[in-house]
Amino acid sequence: MLEELFFIHKRVVEGAPLEFKRYLYDQIDWKAQGVCVTGPRGVGKTTLLIQHYHEAYGNPEKCLYLSADNVEVAAFGLFQIAKEYFQYGGEALVIDEIHKHPQWQGELKSIVDTFKNKKIIVSGSSSLALQEGKVDLSRRLAYYALKGLSFREYLSLKEKIVLPVMTLEEIFSRHVALAGQVSSHGPVLKYFKKYLASGYYPFFVEGESTYFGKLLTIVEKALYEDVAAMGNLKRSNILVLKKMLWLIATSSSFTVNIEKMSRDLGLSKIYVYAYLEYLERAGLITCLAPAGKGYVMARKPQKIYIHDPNLLGALHNQLESQNDQGAVRETFFVSQLNGLFKITASDRGDFLLNDRYTIEVGGKDKSFDQVRDTRNGYVAADRMEMGAGKKIPLYLFGMLY
Repeated sequence: MLEELFFIHKRVVEGAPLEFKRYLYDQIDWKAQGVCVTGPRGVGKTTLLIQHYHEAYGNPEKCLYLSADNVEVAAFGLFQIAKEYFQYGGEALVIDEIHKHPQWQGELKSIVDTFKNKKIIVSGSSSLALQEGKVDLSRRLAYYALKGLSFREYLSLKEKIVLPVMTLEEIFSRHVALAGQVSSHGPVLKYFKKYLASGYYPFFVEGESTYFGKLLTIVEKALYEDVAAMGNLKRSNILVLKKMLWLIATSSSFTVNIEKMSRDLGLSKIYVYAYLEYLERAGLITCLAPAGKGYVMARKPQKIYIHDPNLLGALHNQLESQNDQGAVRETFFVSQLNGLFKITASDRGDFLLNDRYTIEVGGKDKSFDQVRDTRNGYVAADRMEMGAGKKIPLYLFGMLY
């Protein structure tokens, strides 16, 4: 058994990119007994795990990489593999896409509880199953969520421009100086335009001609594998989910109209809410609650966005429709800040950050009308290399991680 798994391990780990590391790499406590890295498909979870293998072990006799959806792994079972490998002298197991293995929760618990002096590192897409498993495994695993490439990371990977992470407070207080630092490295607006089209997922390095095809494959797999497993859905249900995704991608407004969506899809409102949750947990959309506290936060989402601007562009291309620049800008803003800060929909501007900053997103000629009377109101403006006062270049919000 181990000989075959060593062979598979060798084929996977060889040739993995080692120089460029994602922002999350240094945030993970690799000394913990159990580590779980979650995130949407395609953002680089596998590469991150393999990079740790090379840096910390570099030898399959010390650390073994497994993919949970491999037929060999499915045949032997995770616990049996762990038992034999650790008896062989192994120190750590890396299990990729663990949520694809039947009864993975029970097997993982048994592995962690039985082999307390061994390290277990797992990854999985943002599936409902993996997130539900977090409740039972939270005391056994340290959880980390990996986002797609920030604009800062894209500049490092694509243009070899290395820039420090900026804080939200720095961007609001020192954006003119910060924009000067970024723009001194080259045509930042040209780079930003390319990023919005094809820079969020690191596999763009494999070739831009195949980029959108791979994005659409991600959508298909997320729907037919991840979402289908979440709700035990039939193929006909997945087709309805696809239509829901297309409606969101082509909507002229981000504001949620549940009743209209219910009529358009022929679904009850209960199912509309459930399907929106499935799409969000699969990393395909982002739902924003209205600003407020208490019962207000528990209401339906006020705005819905496709997960990132690249995915939005891929869906528009497939539907042969025009890509609205306003939608791209707002989708970028949400993709960069969601998960790092509290971001809600605002009636005064487009967004409210950390219950403090009101942000209106637009082009370089965007006015302050929406946020003029707010104490901490700002405009995040696209196609602007340098800002002034409370008008900040939109691309700077891509420097937060």
